[in-house]
Amino acid sequence: MITVDFNRLGSLNGSRILDIGCGTGRHLSEALMLENTAVFGADIHQHDLIEARKRIAYLEELGLCRGSYQLLSADIVNLPFEDNFFDLIICSEVLEHIPNHHKALSELVRILKPGKTLVISVPRYVPEKICWLFSKEYHSVKNGHIRIYKKKDIIHLSEQAGLNVYACHYAHSLHTPYWWLKCLFGVNREDIALIRLYHQFLVWDMMEKPKLTRISDALLNPLIGKSIVFYLTKA
Repeated sequence: MITVDFNRLGSLNGSRILDIGCGTGRHLSEALMLENTAVFGADIHQHDLIEARKRIAYLEELGLCRGSYQLLSADIVNLPFEDNFFDLIICSEVLEHIPNHHKALSELVRILKPGKTLVISVPRYVPEKICWLFSKEYHSVKNGHIRIYKKKDIIHLSEQAGLNVYACHYAHSLHTPYWWLKCLFGVNREDIALIRLYHQFLVWDMMEKPKLTRISDALLNPLIGKSIVFYLTKA
């Protein structure tokens, strides 16, 4: 599930890219399929990095990797990179987990080159608020979501850090009802037929990308998009 729209980023040939909080590697894999990129995937969870390596190995088997990569365990509030190091940083669905999000963002700005792009995505306010209302378990788990952002919150936080927003969009509207169902019936319930069927539908949609669901997702994103995505430049 790719949240970032790479078409908004221009040419990335020869770019040094960081996917911070890379998880199992969805965005870093996308970046590795671009020509001549040097991609760094960083996450605090070792088990996610292991899964990211497996994902990359599969891409290598298919001959789809066109860049180099490095995976490392790192904390977003204390990153092991020099100042002005990256041409692009992706921070997708991370800040809502971080207690000191001001420090985290200052670190990302520090290692981003002037004039280059930082992409931030967080859960959108209304869909996320409904999840919190339906289920305490959804957000009270270890390392779970600790805050809900409004659009203006991210803009204000970014401007304080010396960033300028140049684009914004919503994503993953088809995923929103799935999470509402999980929160309503139980986040860890695997025995609910409706939840299983909806999950199967989402997997099918991600694999097949049929035109009808792509159009439906685009039309519904402004209304119930699960994530909001910001594209920012460093002054």
